[in-house]
Order: sequence, then structure tokens, then C-alpha cells
Amino acid sequence: MTKKRRNNGRAKHGRGHVRRVRCEQSGALVPKDKAIKRFVVKNIVDASAVRDIQEACVYDGYALPKIYRKIYYCVGAAIHSRVVRVRSRKDRKNRDPPPRPGRK
Repeated sequence: MTKKRRNNGRAKHGRGHVRRVRCEQSGALVPKDKAIKRFVVKNIVDASAVRDIQEACVYDGYALPKIYRKIYYCVGAAIHSRVVRVRSRKDRKNRDPPPRPGRK
């Protein structure tokens, strides 16, 4: 039988069992090595209120805290919400990370 991916869509090599995580969007249980992972860093305060809070702040140069979250998606939900895109057979072989915007 032909193989679609060299790792069978998983990163489990040598491990018999991998714990499951919940998909952020659909709530499905997905093996952790198969899930699409994204690390999201957000400001606690939205951009419109940042200036007002910093002007009212007592401390000079106070850095507003951020929210750090690791988000897991199942493959179907990630494709549906355009977190990842479907790639052609030739492009699936490319294992380089996509170019990051604003970086050189």
C-alpha cells in the first residue's frame, strides 16, 4: 500500500502510546503527536486600552502581562479554520517551516 506521508501523520516514532489532547475547536480527542500545535501570545488588554492604562499607571515602564497558551487542533478543524493548508503531493515533502512575516 502506498504511503501518503513518511511519518504517517504522526511524530510517535518508537513510542507505543501517546496521551490525547482536546482539539480547541471541535473538542475531539487527538493524539498529542498528531495534533497541530500553535503557541499563542496575547496581551491581556486589547490595543485600544493599552495607552489609557499606561497613562494611568503609577509605575514607570510597567509591562502589561500577556496570556501564553498552547493550542491544539485536530487535522480536520485545522484545515477548516485555515490554520494549515492542504499541500500538493510534491510540496508535502518540504519539511521547512513556512517563512515568518516580518523576519529576515
